[in-house]
Amino acid sequence: MSGKDKLTSADYNASCTPVERDFQIRIDEEGRWYHEGGLIKRIELVKLFATVLYVDDLGQHWLRTPAEFGRIAVEDAPFIITALASAGQKKERSIRVTDNLDREYRMDQDTPLVFKSRRTEAASDDSCPYLCLPAGLMARLSRPVWYELAGLADCDDAAGLPGLWSFGTFFAMQPQKL
Repeated sequence: MSGKDKLTSADYNASCTPVERDFQIRIDEEGRWYHEGGLIKRIELVKLFATVLYVDDLGQHWLRTPAEFGRIAVEDAPFIITALASAGQKKERSIRVTDNLDREYRMDQDTPLVFKSRRTEAASDDSCPYLCLPAGLMARLSRPVWYELAGLADCDDAAGLPGLWSFGTFFAMQPQKL
């Protein structure tokens, strides 16, 4: 092998510009991931993709790695909150939720409860409860989790809105007019 054919550490560490790809990935309104129209059945693969998912300022979802990036279609929210655990009462309460990929989040000022209109045409309600996640992502609360959370509401804020506390933050249990 001649000297010019040998790879150096600089060749491995050279920065490259990511290439845009058409991944043909879609996340349906129930948080199921599809590739080229087929359901991705390997949860480990979905979890891996979720680690490189983010949303831009215009609401477009992207998968981005150092080597490539591409848009993906998301019908509503990419994740669904499927379980809730609550400890304590009133201002001392702490609520943890789990999403459909078995990741746990604290419901607190960094991952707040919000209400927004659903992105799907099938939605009949004006607004639905979501949790704001890192990277600009959202997780919709499943109906059973929402009912369980609503059952925990035990106090009102200064404006008289029903709600509950979690990790020192008050969350109103209905949309607020800003």
